[in-house]
Amino acid sequence: MANIKVLLVAGAYELICALRNIIDSDTELDIVAEAGNAYDARDRIIDCDPDIMILENELPRMDGITFLERLMPQHPMPAIILAEPRCEEMAYDAGATDFITYYECMPDAYNSLNYENIPERIKKAVYPDWKDNANTKCDSDLEMFGQNEKTVIAIGASTGGTEAIAKVISGFKKDIPGVIMVQHMPEGFTRMYAQRLDNECEVSVKEAKSGDIVKRGQVLLAPGDKHLRLVKVNGFYQVECRAGEKVSGHCPSVDAMFQSVARVAGKDAIGVILTGMGQDGAKGLLDMRRAGARTIGQDEKSCVVYGMPKAAYDIGAVMWQVALENIASKIYYLLDKNK
Repeated sequence: MANIKVLLVAGAYELICALRNIIDSDTELDIVAEAGNAYDARDRIIDCDPDIMILENELPRMDGITFLERLMPQHPMPAIILAEPRCEEMAYDAGATDFITYYECMPDAYNSLNYENIPERIKKAVYPDWKDNANTKCDSDLEMFGQNEKTVIAIGASTGGTEAIAKVISGFKKDIPGVIMVQHMPEGFTRMYAQRLDNECEVSVKEAKSGDIVKRGQVLLAPGDKHLRLVKVNGFYQVECRAGEKVSGHCPSVDAMFQSVARVAGKDAIGVILTGMGQDGAKGLLDMRRAGARTIGQDEKSCVVYGMPKAAYDIGAVMWQVALENIASKIYYLLDKNK
């Protein structure tokens, strides 16, 4: 297979250099051209016919998202946008294949790009079925896009939840049904947290975006500024991530996620509420139980803050109270029992 031809488009020379260093480190990628604005990029596309464009939004004369929106009807091509988190939905609406959060104002902004797995994301954008054979998380039969999952697992947490979730997810194997989760966390931090879990766990973990398929062996984490809801499209579970008013005092909200799971998956779901302050998730977990789902609450002794699980237990939403270290095995027990 020929190397992937990459066009770099960025307004800052330092950013071009940072991207160049990252991409040049991969022998399967070739930078065929560079441009500092949209008009130069248009000319480079005509001259070099790149396979993919890495496009910064903050460009002189015309921003990157506007350029992509104008380009795609005439010359559709894979494109990865680098922009502030608030631009994510606009980038995908314009036709972006992938989106990388980029805080231009941060002193270590260029260095932080090293943690975004840019070479792998380029390959996946150009070849959707491409897998990093050196770091494959799932067997090919588990990676299949068209796998129609019946069961979905939904997990919600807040204070103390980052370590609690890590404990639960570390107990999951590649055979676990698709997992969606909400952890109360600020915008920008959820991507780094998902990457941490992805590095530490056997399953694949990523920050969710609208349209992501809920599939076996993968965990989707709600972005820090968007509600994550489960939807079903053509028989397949997907997630929808959208900004909106706070639900139960939060965005993302555990209640918003659990309520969507109750509507869409009903009895084919398992809900888990972990340590956290407040009551977010209690009503949604009750909706799940009433819809026939099986529900678990972390017990008081193992919680950092026994707030959310207690609120859920007090209104009858929790079927089983389980110590944190036993939650993963309890989920597997319920899955085996339901076969």
